[in-house]
Amino acid sequence: MPKNTEILTTLRTRFAQNMKRHSGVDWDVVEAKLISNPKKLSTLAQMEETGGEPDVVVFGGEITFCDCSPESPKGRVSLCYDDAALKARKEHKPKDSAMNMAETMGVEMLNEEEYRYLQTLGEFDRKTSTWINTPANIRKLGGAIFCDRRYDTVFTYHNGAESYYAGRGFRGKMKV
Repeated sequence: MPKNTEILTTLRTRFAQNMKRHSGVDWDVVEAKLISNPKKLSTLAQMEETGGEPDVVVFGGEITFCDCSPESPKGRVSLCYDDAALKARKEHKPKDSAMNMAETMGVEMLNEEEYRYLQTLGEFDRKTSTWINTPANIRKLGGAIFCDRRYDTVFTYHNGAESYYAGRGFRGKMKV
């Protein structure tokens, strides 16, 4: 089965199984947009390969694919926040940064509002955590923010941008 057909089948199945995430969205419209844009299909294949389980979510009225894996995608953990943080580490550098990996894949990291909205559609990151797009004023001071879900509550925390943990990754999004 050609790779594009394989990813479309996976996405169609996930779409049908999780209608709460995208009420009112017609799969045929989404699929037509994807077929006309092979680059987006390639990005979705990377999201899938790294464990993101992408599905359609509507952010601010825009049809968007977002990582909907129960925990932070396994192929995108143990990353510091961005390249400046990666370069600042003197020892034990991680393999990459979340921001760089997201850019390379062709996705954007979620912001706090999007992350909190995603949590209304399911329970995510009950054992892991997710770097989110950090406001410039926090990043300028050396920090970065991340979120998770514990005790049936979504929490936002801070850390030095150069930190990294096996249980912290990032969730990506891509507009259709």
